[in-house]
Amino acid sequence: MSDPEVVVAEDDGMELEDLEVTEAAADQDDPSGLEDIEPTIAERVTFLDYLKSPIVELVIGQGDTATTLSAHQALLTQSPYFENAVQHFSGSSARRIDLPTDDVAAAASVLEWLYKADYFPILSGNALEYDPTVPSDDNEGVALLRHARVYTLAQRFGLPALAGLAHKKIHLTNSTAKGEIAYARFVYKETSPDDENIRKPVAAFWASRSFVLRHEAEQEFKRMCLEFPQFGFDVLSRVLDEQEKRSQRQEASQSGAGASGRKRQRMSGI
Repeated sequence: MSDPEVVVAEDDGMELEDLEVTEAAADQDDPSGLEDIEPTIAERVTFLDYLKSPIVELVIGQGDTATTLSAHQALLTQSPYFENAVQHFSGSSARRIDLPTDDVAAAASVLEWLYKADYFPILSGNALEYDPTVPSDDNEGVALLRHARVYTLAQRFGLPALAGLAHKKIHLTNSTAKGEIAYARFVYKETSPDDENIRKPVAAFWASRSFVLRHEAEQEFKRMCLEFPQFGFDVLSRVLDEQEKRSQRQEASQSGAGASGRKRQRMSGI
């Protein structure tokens, strides 16, 4: 038997190196399932980045009593209110925001929170640090009004976390009956009628303390009801709701004991 003839194919022009490159490209085109293993990590904004941002002036009040506070723009723009104001700055104009009707101490507390995530008096657990500026008999509601003003500013500036902190501090603040009336007057004057988050606790507080009204702040309560009828109605509604609940519990208890339910008294004809 003769040896088989070996046929050598003609060179098609593709070198070995070209073949390897083509195979590598094919491997890159085919999904391997490993593309999404490494998550995309968002760039971290550091406190230094905030401090590098331009300074913005806040002018609180007006005229000779105006006070200018300064803050870094990147911190301010956490608030939608300030972010919108900053967008209206032009290259040549002053970086200034006017707040002519706001309280300077409350505005300072807002800035303190933006920098420190808290404001004086600092919250520690379920207690507030001692505040030497508050009188022992706080008949003016100094402490309550401080947090109430911060709350209203936080609501306006679009800072719900700060509003929640101020609301918590309100409930941890001690005051007198007259101080509570001063606080109630501010709430019903400065907050929206739809803001039940802060109004309902005020009405509930006074509805559950009728004895205080008679003995400690009757005249102040009367003036409050005449000035803000909605406050008087809210308190009365709470009192009547509680009386109705007590009556229902009493009737249910009597019914369970076998006693006949008390009928509602008929109105006599006229």
